[in-house]
Amino acid sequence: MEEIIQEKISADHLLYVSLKYTKTCDVIMNLLLRWRKMIDICIIQILKDAKNKGKVNEVSDNAIGRINEIKKLLKKDSNALETIDFFMMLRKIESLKTERIGEFRKNVTLKIIFRGKEINITLDKLKEYAEMLENFIDMTKKRLQAK
Repeated sequence: MEEIIQEKISADHLLYVSLKYTKTCDVIMNLLLRWRKMIDICIIQILKDAKNKGKVNEVSDNAIGRINEIKKLLKKDSNALETIDFFMMLRKIESLKTERIGEFRKNVTLKIIFRGKEINITLDKLKEYAEMLENFIDMTKKRLQAK
């Protein structure tokens, strides 16, 4: 849990401080990469906990295997499934086609093409993602603390 909280602190700093003053797509990209690492740590910890409780047989070494396992485990939690879909985009973020719009301005946007859809990542969209991830971390915390 300690590692997850450290990643969240770093990500929050990028979102609420760095991005506020710089307004560049590089900061947005760094924030998305931080979130990717944080979600991956959460998934691994949830699966390890589930394995200890006997709910999962094995924790996969590869990301796709872990994603499939976590989807089965959390199939009733819509926020968790939404976060997992977001994580799948983040896994490929560096290789996706991107376009920078309005850098150094209030309406800075990182346009991403994912699965044939255009996703415009704006400051408002980042705040939506932050709220979704906050809920995911709370769920992770509760799962890891439940005996």
